[in-house]
Amino acid sequence: MSPAGFVTRFAPSPTGLLHEGHAFSALLGHRAARAAGGRFLVRIEDIDHTRARPEFEAAIQEDLAWLGLSWETPVRRQSEHLDDYQAALDRLQARGLLYRCFRTRRQLALAALSAPHEPTQARRPGRLPPGEEARLLREGRPFAWRLDLAAARDALGPAWDDLAFIEEGGGPAGERGAIGARPERHRDVVLARKDVGVAYHLAVVVDDALQGITHVVRGQDLFEAAHIQRLLQALLGLPAPIYRHHRLLTGPDGERLAKRNGAKSLRALREGGQTPGALRRRLGFEP
Repeated sequence: MSPAGFVTRFAPSPTGLLHEGHAFSALLGHRAARAAGGRFLVRIEDIDHTRARPEFEAAIQEDLAWLGLSWETPVRRQSEHLDDYQAALDRLQARGLLYRCFRTRRQLALAALSAPHEPTQARRPGRLPPGEEARLLREGRPFAWRLDLAAARDALGPAWDDLAFIEEGGGPAGERGAIGARPERHRDVVLARKDVGVAYHLAVVVDDALQGITHVVRGQDLFEAAHIQRLLQALLGLPAPIYRHHRLLTGPDGERLAKRNGAKSLRALREGGQTPGALRRRLGFEP
């Protein structure tokens, strides 16, 4: 495969230090790119400006270099490309595929609890009557832009039932091959938040297309995201990458390694005397 034929990325958020789970994912992507004679990119997903920190971005690059990885420069930072996401948002809005949602996450959670036996879509946020929306706008109430799944289904027509993505790794239940995308399993997802001009799903599909990503190597915890991201790719006319979801590393308690669960950082391992070769061997890679 030519260098242009395989392009993958490692895309951490600089909201904390990397741990072994991140190292495992980055090493898998790097190894796949090298095996294919392709390209390995690093992307900094820093749109969460309330938690992203420059010192964490610096630590990410330090940890990856310590692992022995190399990547192309310059590194793409999402915070520097808000115009790209706004252009995609404008296209969806022009087609009537978005609506303003004024309810907070707490309000939506309470609404779901009040009707736990209703189908997911029956509990979707939904469009407000024009008069009520106009009143909230006059009051200066903050809102998020949500994707209207019902409108998206109408826009795609019969193509909705043909949506699919290719899985070369494995989903949580062993899913592999051509997977029928079922975006209706999600609520009307947020594509732009009130404090930032974009949210995760939209930023990812725009970035992957602009960077020419052909293969997405990431953990199984993001397998469900492929369903809604495949829909966005279809609505925006973007290419669909091949997905390689991988198993998640777990700690002694059986829980997946995560920042919030206190997973030991690569920096702590390094400062404790761990060598990159030893860590790579422990994770199943050649030193």
